[in-house]
Amino acid sequence: MRFSLKSVLAAAAAVSVLALGACGTPDPGASASPSSNPSAVPSSSGTPTPTPQKVTPSKDLSAVKASGAYGKQPKVDFKAPWGIDETKTQVMTEGKGAKVPEAGPVEVNYYGVNGRTGKVFDESFSKGQPIAFDVDQVIAGFKKGLVGQKQGSRVVIAMPGKDGYDQSGGTQDGSIQVGDTLIFVVDIVAIPLTGPQGEAVKPAAGLPTVADKGGKPEITIPKSDPPKDLKAQTLIKGTGKKVAETDQVTINYRWVAWKDGRLLEETYGAKPATTALSGLLPGMVKGLAGQTVGSRVLLVIPPSQGYPDGNEKPKVEKGETLVLVVDLLFSQAGQ
Repeated sequence: MRFSLKSVLAAAAAVSVLALGACGTPDPGASASPSSNPSAVPSSSGTPTPTPQKVTPSKDLSAVKASGAYGKQPKVDFKAPWGIDETKTQVMTEGKGAKVPEAGPVEVNYYGVNGRTGKVFDESFSKGQPIAFDVDQVIAGFKKGLVGQKQGSRVVIAMPGKDGYDQSGGTQDGSIQVGDTLIFVVDIVAIPLTGPQGEAVKPAAGLPTVADKGGKPEITIPKSDPPKDLKAQTLIKGTGKKVAETDQVTINYRWVAWKDGRLLEETYGAKPATTALSGLLPGMVKGLAGQTVGSRVLLVIPPSQGYPDGNEKPKVEKGETLVLVVDLLFSQAGQ
């Protein structure tokens, strides 16, 4: 295990992006998402691009009637063929949660209709489970329509082909062609927290103490020998869903050595990390699985569940005990 925790996180994030692209072809009956990954759709080279049907683009969404309650499969009515001049969003139901950020994961249910044909080309409601993806890894119109909208909202997003799949030549099955306007009804189910949220928990005696200073946890190591077994102490109990070992998680963390309290790595003040929980140190996997989103967890990891033989960068000596504070900001089912 001669690598840093950051290198594990970066590698895991790259894998998750590839997994999203692999399942991203909008195809009736397929498990899909509005991925922008060209590998998910055919290249425009090699096959003649269909001539787009001419439609006078609308300047608003007044001709599109979407109905249905948040959480239920919607109904979308309009006269096809129909198009939009530029990506526009209409809020059907406004939530009260935080706003979708410019980057990072988001979990939604969606219902996609082709403006040219009036047919549904993909949706997640019938699958019984929302889909999660990174905002930076979806087609431009989907990102434009989601960023700034609130968790708990239902929105209608209409986008012209240039913000959809024009650059990829449409889709392989022909359900989306160059120039097609796409209409989505989207329920914003969950977005990452910006910090721990929940009730404070009194920690057990003898563990490192954690004080919040300027939004960052400061860890103080006691003047005693480290415990021999893994310690996972919840400091703030979040109210979100339980994290499974197979989940992708978004976390902030601060990582120090018990021996002298030196800082090894942290994400505070930078971008939170998104990774497969199962790919982290064994002590992190065991200590974080079963915790709830919104929680802040103190982990004291013995060498056997960290770096039993030490590590070069960051420098961890053989036999050293590690101490981490981890904020669980988001969790999604593994791809």
